[in-house]
Amino acid sequence: MMTSWSWVIGLILGATIGSFLNVVIYRMPRGMSLSKPAHSFCPNCNHALLIFPDMVPLLSWAFMGAKCRYCKHKISSRYFFVELINGVIWAGIWYQYLIVGSDLPTAIFYAIGASALVVAIFVDLELYIIPDQVNAFLLFAGLAYNGWLIYHHDPRGYAWGVPSSVVGALVGVGALWGIAIFGRVLFRKDAMGHGDIKMARGIGAILFMGPALLSFGLAVLLGAVLGILQIAFRAKPAVTHLSDAGESSAPEEEEVPPPESIASLIKCGLGYVLCIDVIGLFIPKLYMAWFGEDPFLPVQDMGDFKVELTMIPFGPYLALGAIIATIFKDPMLGVWNSYVHSIRGDVGLLEHWRTIAGLVTGANREPMG
Repeated sequence: MMTSWSWVIGLILGATIGSFLNVVIYRMPRGMSLSKPAHSFCPNCNHALLIFPDMVPLLSWAFMGAKCRYCKHKISSRYFFVELINGVIWAGIWYQYLIVGSDLPTAIFYAIGASALVVAIFVDLELYIIPDQVNAFLLFAGLAYNGWLIYHHDPRGYAWGVPSSVVGALVGVGALWGIAIFGRVLFRKDAMGHGDIKMARGIGAILFMGPALLSFGLAVLLGAVLGILQIAFRAKPAVTHLSDAGESSAPEEEEVPPPESIASLIKCGLGYVLCIDVIGLFIPKLYMAWFGEDPFLPVQDMGDFKVELTMIPFGPYLALGAIIATIFKDPMLGVWNSYVHSIRGDVGLLEHWRTIAGLVTGANREPMG
């Protein structure tokens, strides 16, 4: 086990990786290469940034007053918070799995998966999409982690004789796909985004079934509480428009697109179970044939998407629940197991008293011959 102060190393490493995550968050949904140009640049003036002093994790943004050193354009606080959040996450994982415990492989794969979830959170908050590449990466990370466990004969590698990552992935798809179909049938509305379903598959693959289900429950709680706050503090759209004559007029009603058909939901869900969306990243024609979409379509080429006042993306809460479950998996499972054992104990005690009552009343006596 590591020394108690070594979590600081996890914080520094996580913040450094967070700097790269900012590149992914900006470039990937815009269809830009992650390797070309090799250097980072200011989105406003396109000037190449130096590692020092422009890109020191956490410090550069603060010391330069949240402005580009070259054009003085304001730099979004997102760059700072991505580095900070990823640093805190890595520090938490370092503490739980390298200081409290001693499980380096789990720490590595969980840190990688959590960083992918950070990317998903910030892309979804900005653009209301979760890149397929991120969801595929989560799945591959989970399969690789499971492969490591199986190779080292770790009993965690299997669940009911099936690789644990496969079970977790299927449970993740089934849980959110079921919600999507249930909401569509019952309320006749789209109840779940497809990116969320694919993300749940990746979460299940890397956390396995038990912790993944706990993370889904956390996501629902977080969505209920934080979603209300998000709606409350979101700027309300204008309710009136000015005509050419300068007079106010009622806003034009925009046609609301119909909800997705149940047949399409079933077909897409089956594609996610078979991982056709993942295979389609390597064979785009397969993706187009099955889903009717281009997996590499840049966000600027997508059609206009109107964000309604009460619309909140579930992906960030799903990812946040998984991150919490990643860091606090063992304590959470300990609480859950204690709760289950207490219920079983209460049931056993109840049956014990029922047996005693039966003996007293004669209910359990055998009939006389």
